[in-house]
Amino acid sequence: MNNVITEEAERSITTSFISPEQSLPLVITAKDTSINLVEWAEKNKRYITAKKEQYGAVLFRGFDVDSAEAFEQVIEATSSKAIKYMERSSPRDAVSGNIYTSTSQPKEHEIFLHTEQSFNLTFPLHIYFNCHTAAESGGCTPLADTRKVFQRIPEAIRNKFIEKGYLYQRNFMKYMYVSWQNCYQTEDKEQVENYCRNNQIDFLWGEDDIALTTRQLRPIASKHPATNENCWFNHCTFFNLATLDPNMQHFLRDSFSDQELPNQTFYGDGSPIEQEVIETLIQAYEAEKVTFPWQAGDVLMVDNMLVAHGRESFTGERLVLTGMSEPCFLDKVKLSEPA
Repeated sequence: MNNVITEEAERSITTSFISPEQSLPLVITAKDTSINLVEWAEKNKRYITAKKEQYGAVLFRGFDVDSAEAFEQVIEATSSKAIKYMERSSPRDAVSGNIYTSTSQPKEHEIFLHTEQSFNLTFPLHIYFNCHTAAESGGCTPLADTRKVFQRIPEAIRNKFIEKGYLYQRNFMKYMYVSWQNCYQTEDKEQVENYCRNNQIDFLWGEDDIALTTRQLRPIASKHPATNENCWFNHCTFFNLATLDPNMQHFLRDSFSDQELPNQTFYGDGSPIEQEVIETLIQAYEAEKVTFPWQAGDVLMVDNMLVAHGRESFTGERLVLTGMSEPCFLDKVKLSEPA
């Protein structure tokens, strides 16, 4: 891809990193807040895409993007139109069009690193964030390069997962996480069943505490469609009990069996994932985790296959919007092979 930037555009920005040791994300800073990011991006879309694929994420700073409408225009200028948030796993509030709050999870809770919607057959290639109010403390959006996470995982563990895939099991219960109605954005059970059949999801309706159980077998690693690099692209670690707050883990272990947990992951054949293996996966993400402090007006463009994201706990008020773009189809993506 052509990595050339116009002379006029180059004069209006600077490129840098958060620190000499941290090359994720690339920071593109406007020299003047009067520079319109949408207009600048439309003229330099190929340059932005090349940098995003090289570094995994680009942080636009100093362009003063301060409305949901302007944020959605930036998404379209740098990628494609923002898309609807489907098969929801986290509570989010719609703000404008297909722009949402990044999460409504309580501020006291950390959200573990993950690649957005990677448990779906159709997922966004890009996820964006736009800071309107930075937290008093904490509240960063940590990032981790999934290419490096892939390399950190011991070959034997990696090969086993690549061969078996992983199984994501979800139990929808009253008062626990999101309801099936919120997840699938419908009150109609037949629509849910059709969605599940069309998306290779096994389902079983319940009558008591568990209203619906779903199971989906998914690959653990895929090759990026543009760079052909192996990416640790999955929700296996994120949806495992081991990534929750210790107090929540204790409560859920005391209350439910593995088959009754709201969210849990297994090897693709349904066998349990050993605790030491999950800990190894967690450590691989943590070893690659980087952070940066938000500033109001920031826009972060993340390649969803190349980079995982999360959220730190925080104090004070925080408002970070999110949007997704460029639907990508899992059956069109090459899967990683065992070493």
